[in-house]
Amino acid sequence: MLFTVFRGESPQAIRLEGPRIYLLPPRMADWKAWAGLREESRDFLTPWEPTWPHDALTRHAFRRRLKAYNLEWRRGTGFSFLVHRLSDHALMGGVTLSNVRRGVAQAGSIGYWIGERFARQGYMSEAVSAVVEFAFEELALHRIEAACLPSNDASRSLLLKVGFRQEGYARQYLRINGKWQDHLLFEVLRDDPRL
Repeated sequence: MLFTVFRGESPQAIRLEGPRIYLLPPRMADWKAWAGLREESRDFLTPWEPTWPHDALTRHAFRRRLKAYNLEWRRGTGFSFLVHRLSDHALMGGVTLSNVRRGVAQAGSIGYWIGERFARQGYMSEAVSAVVEFAFEELALHRIEAACLPSNDASRSLLLKVGFRQEGYARQYLRINGKWQDHLLFEVLRDDPRL
């Protein structure tokens, strides 16, 4: 997977690229496209996500989200990206590398979402692969973890496709769509073969 990194203190100083996509850290200018895509995909996304707060799509909530992302970036504990299509720059979804742990772990967790009209076209596989490569090559992490609901066949297939291995089952692991739900656990190591 090809990716380009521009170094700097600001999250705005980075760009990752794949064959058909590119990823940039979110900016305030992305709010309308982000909120529009999330709203049109609400029914598609809510079964797989934490309950949305009442103001989830407002400009103010997006600004709070950006402040949290910037703080995580500065601390080196989280790296959030929005996924765009190269051909027309359409915003398609997001990928976040979070809970980055250093010391003896050198690990992080990956999560992702995609708008319904862009789903099942291979875009998110490219995006996740780019962020995994960024985590291993640029951040020098050793292990990336992911989790998905047992009923989320698309997410499970994506993770296996890009090189993750299923390693476990966690009961009531995350509160998704208003209730504690079991999850399948996945991992990929730096030296594992990948997409």
